[in-house]
Amino acid sequence: MPKKEKKSKRDIGKKELHRLLYDIFSGNPDQNFNYKQLAQRLGIKNMNAKQLIMTVLYEMKNDNMLTEESTGLFKFKVNTIYVTGIIDLTAKGTAYLISDDCKEDVFIPQVGLNHALNGDKVKVLLYARSSKRRPEGEVVEILERKKETFVGIIQCSKQYAFLVPTGKQLPYDIFIPLADLNGAKDGEKAIVKITEWPENQKNPVGKVLEVLGTPGDNDTEMNAIMAEYELPVQFPTNVEKAAKKIKDAIPAEEIKNRRDFREITTFTIDPKDAKDFDDALSLQKLKNGHYEVGVHIADVSFYVTPDSVLDKEAYTRATSVYLVDRTIPMLPEQLSNGLCSLRPDEEKLCFSAVFELNDKAEVVNQWFGRTIIKSNRRFTYEEAQAMIEGGEGDYKEEILTLNDLAQKLRAARFQNGAIAFDRIEVRFDIDEKGKPTGVYFKRSKEANKLIEEFMLLANKKVAEKIGKVKENQKAKTFVYRIHEQPNTEKLEDFSRFIAKFGYRLRTSTPRQISSSMNKLMEDVQDRPEQNMIETLAIRTMAKAVYSTVNVGHYGLAFDYYSHFTSPIRRYPDVMTHRLLQRYLDGGRSANAEKYEEMCKHCSDMEQIAANAERASIKYKQVEFMSDKLGENFMGTISGVTQWGFYVELNDTKCEGLVSINELEGDYYEFDEENYCIVGRHHRKVYQLGDQVLVKVAKANLVARQLDFALVGSESTTTAAPAKVVSSKTRGNRQRPERKLRRGRRGDAPTKRKEKKSKK
Repeated sequence: MPKKEKKSKRDIGKKELHRLLYDIFSGNPDQNFNYKQLAQRLGIKNMNAKQLIMTVLYEMKNDNMLTEESTGLFKFKVNTIYVTGIIDLTAKGTAYLISDDCKEDVFIPQVGLNHALNGDKVKVLLYARSSKRRPEGEVVEILERKKETFVGIIQCSKQYAFLVPTGKQLPYDIFIPLADLNGAKDGEKAIVKITEWPENQKNPVGKVLEVLGTPGDNDTEMNAIMAEYELPVQFPTNVEKAAKKIKDAIPAEEIKNRRDFREITTFTIDPKDAKDFDDALSLQKLKNGHYEVGVHIADVSFYVTPDSVLDKEAYTRATSVYLVDRTIPMLPEQLSNGLCSLRPDEEKLCFSAVFELNDKAEVVNQWFGRTIIKSNRRFTYEEAQAMIEGGEGDYKEEILTLNDLAQKLRAARFQNGAIAFDRIEVRFDIDEKGKPTGVYFKRSKEANKLIEEFMLLANKKVAEKIGKVKENQKAKTFVYRIHEQPNTEKLEDFSRFIAKFGYRLRTSTPRQISSSMNKLMEDVQDRPEQNMIETLAIRTMAKAVYSTVNVGHYGLAFDYYSHFTSPIRRYPDVMTHRLLQRYLDGGRSANAEKYEEMCKHCSDMEQIAANAERASIKYKQVEFMSDKLGENFMGTISGVTQWGFYVELNDTKCEGLVSINELEGDYYEFDEENYCIVGRHHRKVYQLGDQVLVKVAKANLVARQLDFALVGSESTTTAAPAKVVSSKTRGNRQRPERKLRRGRRGDAPTKRKEKKSKK
């Protein structure tokens, strides 16, 4: 293994010296040291370095780390505080500890990471500090590794090999003995597992688990994304066998125990390329003039029983993942596309929420329980939309009635304070080899919103059924989809930013926030800054997660909300079905601690799936632009960092970086407070929302990264003389990496590709 390069003692900087002195004092808490003894221990002979020791000693004394026993003689002040949390690496190699034990994130210098990696759960020793300093510390123990396998490019020499990671979770190359290459060749992409990490070595040691193939090949890169996020390629054999053993025939005894909807008009409305249909709507007019609408959801819980091999695998996966060119399903195809898919003219078992609605779309009555249905028709969104827009077709009257009711439900929801985020979905036309031949955008139309409203109604009413109890009663344990109110500081940052475009956001009350946010979404329609402002608006909101502790859903303006409508592709929906049936049968409350742990796992897996989906979209965007090198495109500045600004192309929504080093005519600096880059001498400003003309300079498929060169700018903005600040790390939760701008090189926000907008 290559020897660790020895650093000259003369080159020791103040930060590293601070670290070395801390190690000496903390390792010898009962001993006194003067600067001469410390210099001797560190092998320092240079007088300037010795003077620096004295400077650092008094700084450590002022920071309450040391006591001065007598003039020039120092001793460690024992005041040990440990905290645990999760490591969040920055692009610079430093990190922050995110911990429930601290109000502020704890800054950890690179030298204090002690081999901890992004996402690891660690124990950190807090340094003593004055009240004005941010909290800092060092990792003393790695409690739980987030990842042990990494994807990258193999680099071979005669004596050894390395894996150069392509992801952002590992800032070090992995040393690989030639005996552990497992057939990998120089330049190939592979998956490597870390096997050891010697304490005195910078680089970990690993072995090749799997060779993925040639970088830039579609299958290689898609498999690399799956490996990077540790997504499974296929189901274990025992899981596939268990799925195939399930009989297609529905037992007669089971039908007797269910409410029968087979004679009632029922249909599905889904994307044209959907293979699994997990929800259907039924409609009939009642004698009293009201409408009965049934929201019928595939009864996955009938086939997937608790603690079975199918259940354990579904829970582990927690969600289906939709990459650009493939799906990683939560359930085997036998279930997802077969037994549980509500295909037309087939009898299917469902769990249903049935509502009696008056002509104002108000719920007069409701029923929840297990059913059997037989769908009469499968509609695509396009077919249903054509009828809504005046075309003819089967069940047109039912479609129009449901659409009318859905519009009234939607209007009532917005009147109650819901926020209308209607994002653009990026889609690709892909040839048989997986290469993107075109980019197009998809927006929800009335047919999509028709389905969405009834799914929202079912989710809301199911949650109310269990969670809404009398004042003196305690609600039973349930799975809620919660969305907390937005962070005040983020809202203020966002409000200041959009003011530069002439928009206003009122933030005095939750109702004001929602109404003015909806007004903003209307005002930015078809404007160049639309997609950027929509993206930043969503970032000001808290993330929706699963929990047994209900705090409501702010974005939807629901006091109670759950996920009930997609059990084929979301495990929390399976949990909801089981709990609902348990309580309908009069069962006792489930174990809250157990279900909260399951909720957290599902939330974590949902985030991993979203990240993988974004990575696949980003790869396809880069691949699509790779044959357009040298071509010019108009775009909008969508992100600003210390290394340049990101530009989102207006026509394709592909995003790339214009490096600050490539900007000509001035020396440019990053103004963190105003989200812009400013020329030091001529005060030329490049800020979020500016229209610029760029040229495609480089398309790096392996890094999933586009580089643009600036050709021209429509902006003529110049900044008034002011102090320009560069990016600095901060020790609070609103540090630069967490603000509205991009935090890391290549972390461009790409619109999440949803399988269905209705969920």
